[in-house]
Amino acid sequence: MAKKAQLQKPMITIQQYASPIRRQGRQRLYLKSLGLGKMNAVRQLQDNEIVRSLLAKLPHMVRIVSE
Repeated sequence: MAKKAQLQKPMITIQQYASPIRRQGRQRLYLKSLGLGKMNAVRQLQDNEIVRSLLAKLPHMVRIVSE
């Protein structure tokens, strides 16, 4: 039997570099949905449209470390 080729899902590593203090409540919710919330927190997530749209709303708080 032939083995099925396993597809590698693209991953993206993000880091929070700014504090959510004195930010809009909506931006804090975006951070929580990305799994962030504290300074210098790093998270590896799947690279898809949802994550990219959240990152586009938080360019002043989150940076992409590696793709």
